[in-house]
Amino acid sequence: MSTFRAVVIDKNEAGQSVELRSFDEADLMDGDVTVRVTHSTLNYKDGLALTGKAPVVRRFPMIPGVDLVGSVETSSHPDFKPGDAVVLNGWGLGETHLGAYAEKVRVKGDWLIPLPEGLTPHQAMAIGTAGYTAMLCLMALERHGLRPDRGPAIVTGAAGGVGSVAVALLARAGWHVVASTGRPEEADYLRGLGAAEIIERGELTGSVRPLAKERWAAGVDTVGSTTLANVLSMTRYGGAVAACGLAGGMDLPSTVAPFILRGVSLLGVDSVMAPKALRMEAWDRIARELDPGKLAAMTSTVSLDEVTEAGRRIVEGKVRGRVVVEIG
Repeated sequence: MSTFRAVVIDKNEAGQSVELRSFDEADLMDGDVTVRVTHSTLNYKDGLALTGKAPVVRRFPMIPGVDLVGSVETSSHPDFKPGDAVVLNGWGLGETHLGAYAEKVRVKGDWLIPLPEGLTPHQAMAIGTAGYTAMLCLMALERHGLRPDRGPAIVTGAAGGVGSVAVALLARAGWHVVASTGRPEEADYLRGLGAAEIIERGELTGSVRPLAKERWAAGVDTVGSTTLANVLSMTRYGGAVAACGLAGGMDLPSTVAPFILRGVSLLGVDSVMAPKALRMEAWDRIARELDPGKLAAMTSTVSLDEVTEAGRRIVEGKVRGRVVVEIG
């Protein structure tokens, strides 16, 4: 049986270990498509898995990595044949199913979509789950009937992966984007992506009032906890916030006041198990609507050998924008 390189997380009484080593193809999990992986990416969830800071990994040993792009090697699925370029986001990859930080994966063909036309593999992973989630947030706000003429849109965690893409997408769609960040040194970077205003993270981390001054009509929140509670308290009448992250915590110390006194809506956005039709719509739009130059400006690249260290840095809040992991 052939072997390939993979980052492998294991756990015993002494704790969690992470190493780059040879992995036997015979130990891959069940699936009807085998993919030769060329690129992956680094999301906050990947950082949590690599560092063990949160219980992301549900079985051991595990190959982390929730995103991939690659070429089909073998397939018994009717939609895919050898040589097809494919993308996978989520579906438990890197959590319950052996993931993308490897030169090869075996997965269910129903989890795959074709690589969107007009995107290179590197660009697709520069987008990754983070960018795809940002588009799902924009689509959720649009389905709610919100448009730029209703007022500004806030993006929290704006210098991170989801936040960076959300800023660029909202700005392109015509929104006056307010970018919240705890890294004031990234102000020029965020303005380059299209942010019209930059506010300090501290403005949204203080004590939460049931209702505060109305400041924005829409929001994309990647942080959760007190930040999301404050964003909701400052959302205009009839506005909505798309929530997709929990970097600040899973709690929500809010009241019902924004919902019953201002008609504010909280829109939950899940990217992991989103139906295929929604995935393809989001990927089609992002391929058309995300400026390639802005995508390049927010992207850095690491090798498979460097991904463990990059995972530590993203959890420590030291990574800006998007990180592509070159596999093959």
